[in-house]
Amino acid sequence: MAKKLNLKLEDRDTLHSKVCNALRKAILCGDLKPGERLVQAELAEALGISRMPVREALRKLESEGLVTIEPHRGAIVKSFSIEDIREIYELRAELEKMAVEKSIRNMKEEDVAAMDRLVLEMEQATDVETFIEKNIEFHRLLLSRCPWNRLLDFIETLWNGFPQQTPLLIKGQVHRSNEEHRKILLAVKERDAEKAAWLLSEHILRTGESLIASLQEKTQNNAQERFVSES
Repeated sequence: MAKKLNLKLEDRDTLHSKVCNALRKAILCGDLKPGERLVQAELAEALGISRMPVREALRKLESEGLVTIEPHRGAIVKSFSIEDIREIYELRAELEKMAVEKSIRNMKEEDVAAMDRLVLEMEQATDVETFIEKNIEFHRLLLSRCPWNRLLDFIETLWNGFPQQTPLLIKGQVHRSNEEHRKILLAVKERDAEKAAWLLSEHILRTGESLIASLQEKTQNNAQERFVSES
């Protein structure tokens, strides 16, 4: 299992985040199958680390809906389908479109300045993890002035239902996202709530379809590799 994780301890991220990112990628790419057990002690021993960061990583993955932690069995990889992904991204696109339109109407100048800074930091990011961190901040800030708390709760549930680590899985995602973020930011600066909401919705839908295409390609490649090895 450790060979699949490709864990690089010299990376900038915290140890439990490294474990979490590696496991998440292995699950989404199909290297770890639905129903497969992720035993804390075995993972810790294989990776040469203590159990604590492994435990924290598994709890994070449980909150994202990728694993379930069962008494006396440990963490189990959950199954998900392409339709699950499409449902989550289409719901996000509709709900966040509504939330950002309401948010922009209440946005302050310091919010816009903070988004401006985040967009610049994403464009200047030298590693994917930094981009992901700033990307999450940007999306949260976009919705932060929405007065409808139930709507924000629904969106938070969808965010937990599938992670926002798509740059780890989609080739060229960082560059495309940066271009789209710039357009969204411009609409925010112009206080064009309707345009910003539409741009955000298109951004989410495009990301969802790109993720589906990437995972389907990965699945096909894995199937071809298994066929060759068994021939």
